[in-house]
Amino acid sequence: MRTAFFAALIVAADQITKYLAVSQLKSIRSIEVIPGFFNLAYVENPGAAWGIFSGHRLPLVIFSLFSLAFIIWKQKALFHHLKSHPVILSLIYGGIIGNLIDRIRISRVIDFLDFHWKGTHFPAFNIADSAICCGVFLFIVAEFLHSRNSTKTTENATGKMA
Repeated sequence: MRTAFFAALIVAADQITKYLAVSQLKSIRSIEVIPGFFNLAYVENPGAAWGIFSGHRLPLVIFSLFSLAFIIWKQKALFHHLKSHPVILSLIYGGIIGNLIDRIRISRVIDFLDFHWKGTHFPAFNIADSAICCGVFLFIVAEFLHSRNSTKTTENATGKMA
């Protein structure tokens, strides 16, 4: 239940910030927040990350729905051995659902967080994108730590030095 609540908070934050981006940034396109580093910029992305699969809305919606269904189906096997699984699942669910709402509702995803550094301009992104990336990153770290601890426990049980 906790996971659903926090995923809903992420979806709400994502949708509210996207609404603000549309209402406040669309007409002006960009606001420099930290010169040479960070802007709030209105971007419509009809594809996935970095605009790949641009214009292929239906496959992206199907992929998002499939991903969500797969994670729900396999969540016990994939996540429940990890202490941080409610946080990880909240981030991933919230992020997938946040972007899925945009793809279904307006056929594109609204991005507005725009970073650049010394001539390198990174693709704009949003709260949902951040949540997915943070969730996946936390999953990888938690899985690595769990695997390492399991290996040490097994080595100690068999009498080998850890």
